Amino acid sequence: SEPMICKFENRKGKPTTIIEGYTGSGEDFKLLAKELKIKLSVGGTFKDDSIIIQGDYRDKIMTILMAKGFKVKRVGG
Repeated sequence: SEPMICKFENRKGKPTTIIEGYTGSGEDFKLLAKELKIKLSVGGTFKDDSIIIQGDYRDKIMTILMAKGFKVKRVGG
């Protein structure tokens, strides 16, 4: 399967980490978003089949996702 994409963007001048490319049910992806927000103690949202986390947490997120067995690809920056 395709790897999940973990990319960094500045939105409205603030750093955000975006995770997309999940190929499962939307509910599972929402639960993953909630778990990531709790583990990192940050704000974020699930919108348009992507998870948006406030701040640049690519390395930590990639470590968490790889531990869960996902293939992850880092994009940008």
